[in-house]
Amino acid sequence: MNLLALETSCEHASVALYMDGDLREQQLEGHANHSENILSVIRQLLAEGGIGVDRLDAVSFGSGPGAFTGLRLSCGIAQGLALGAGLGVVPVCSLDALAMQASSANVFAATDARMGEVYFRTCVIENGLARPLTEAGCAAPDVLDLPDGQWWGIGSAFKAYGERLSERFRDRLLGSDPQAVPRARDVVLLAVEQVRLGKVLPADLAAPLYVRDKVALTTAERLARGGKA
Repeated sequence: MNLLALETSCEHASVALYMDGDLREQQLEGHANHSENILSVIRQLLAEGGIGVDRLDAVSFGSGPGAFTGLRLSCGIAQGLALGAGLGVVPVCSLDALAMQASSANVFAATDARMGEVYFRTCVIENGLARPLTEAGCAAPDVLDLPDGQWWGIGSAFKAYGERLSERFRDRLLGSDPQAVPRARDVVLLAVEQVRLGKVLPADLAAPLYVRDKVALTTAERLARGGKA
């Protein structure tokens, strides 16, 4: 099986190529450069693998939640490549991909959603793959909740709101990794399973997972949250 994966939900983007168990990945640094560099990185990885887009079985992408511009970028490129080669598309939740880097089987994946909120999802790692336990959501850190048990926290929310999250969950957090970001290599591993299960979408039906539909607060909303006008 040959799969290409894109992950551009945050400023640390990456592209991965999976070829019958061989996995290659390349990082892209700097959010502003994703759109400029990602196509050349894709071409480079395919050239290194000695295959063309027509030899892929599908194209996968980190569907979010995350930065709206980044999600639209990866979705659009995945759709374009897939449509041109007659392939299907596999969207993968970026929080599931993030959870696969955790140091524990029970994972609380949480990323900074800006505007004083957090994107979050709980997963369990089974046979090396993330299995979601809850839907992806978005909420202020002070109203988040966790199921009973002990969890490993991972993602940029623990950099932005680490003290508040630690105080809220106390003994339920085993520890956290605030530096981890979703990676294309984990997106593609989750996509491999989806392809084997026949869960591939027609390219025109693929869409980002936004979770919320706002990119900015009004002046009134900022003031209500203690910000400046």
